[in-house]
Amino acid sequence: MTRILHEPSGEPNPLRALGLELLRRRTSMKWRTYPDDVLPLWVAEMDVPLAEPVVRAVTDALAIGDTGYPAGTAYAEALADFAEKRWGWAGLAVERTAIVPDVMLGVVEMIRLVTGPGDAVVVNPPVYPPFFQFVTHMDRRVVEAPLGPDLRIDFGTLEETFRQAVAGGRRAAFLLCSPHNPTGTVHTAAELSAVAHLAEQYDVRVVADEIHAPLVIAGADFVPYLSVPGGERGLSLMSASKAWNLAGLKAALAVAGPAAAADLARLPEEVSHGPSHLGVIAHTAALREGTAWLDAVLAGLDDNRRLLADLLDEHLPAVDYRPGEATYLAWLDCRALGLGDDPADVFLHRGRVALNSGIPFGVGGVGHVRLNLATSPEIITEAVRRMAAALG
Repeated sequence: MTRILHEPSGEPNPLRALGLELLRRRTSMKWRTYPDDVLPLWVAEMDVPLAEPVVRAVTDALAIGDTGYPAGTAYAEALADFAEKRWGWAGLAVERTAIVPDVMLGVVEMIRLVTGPGDAVVVNPPVYPPFFQFVTHMDRRVVEAPLGPDLRIDFGTLEETFRQAVAGGRRAAFLLCSPHNPTGTVHTAAELSAVAHLAEQYDVRVVADEIHAPLVIAGADFVPYLSVPGGERGLSLMSASKAWNLAGLKAALAVAGPAAAADLARLPEEVSHGPSHLGVIAHTAALREGTAWLDAVLAGLDDNRRLLADLLDEHLPAVDYRPGEATYLAWLDCRALGLGDDPADVFLHRGRVALNSGIPFGVGGVGHVRLNLATSPEIITEAVRRMAAALG
């Protein structure tokens, strides 16, 4: 696959555009969960103004009252074009897509298509906590195949977990987080091919959450799971939500590999009623016209990763931080600080900084926190200062 490398966009860094006073006027979860004296660097919302093409598309729709039900394939066509230009993947066939309300609800629907009640769903902890919550709520069993010490897939562990998951002739699925949240790991083509090989060997169906795919650093290659040899039986969920900060404008796409088209065709028609029409408009505009804005965000995130590493070296050298190749999330190993199993609780109550506790991420999460880098350098600097002061 040939992909377009990130180019300087010429746009100003969106992560530097909004001050703390303006951000505190927001009414979303990130800014209203904690008191005003807490710096929120937790849930996956970005502190940015929206890309102008997105604002224009939604505003134009509102101006003519275009607020009905979603229709057509414009979103899928925009994603297919983005995938070809950005990742060099021409295999996203519009006829093998379906609109879903959001990525996690899409994950639920895909797992329902390929497993039954009581069947196993394999995950790679530490991993996005809703994987556990949604899977358990739908009457499936979560089975953990922890990442290795290098925060990459441990294939010996994965194979043994697959073997156990299908014991007795049960069906099973592998819920793959790609790129990985919270570690920022970008799985290589070789790793994804190895996943596909094991999935074929043990008859495990792969459902890939690829919501962070556009948020990959320059020099790293995102590889769509459906593009690798053996990935034809896979199902993927994609969205512009994370990369363009559109969580409140719900819309996502389920994408089937060629050998999974019949599975996707069984998706209940009513699932397509869940997405927001304005969400579809916003996501389509982001993918079509928002790439310069995205590249400016990616450049800002690169700066923030370096800044965080420098600040930790200076103020919290015992914290182990391995900058990821994707997402805007930092996974921090705080075990050497002696703050117990949940350092996030200490940083919140002593330092007034809200981070995600590592515990809900499963095996490997104890003693860790997840920090959201998608904010201004000034807020990151103040957050690390407060975290260091919390140790006093």
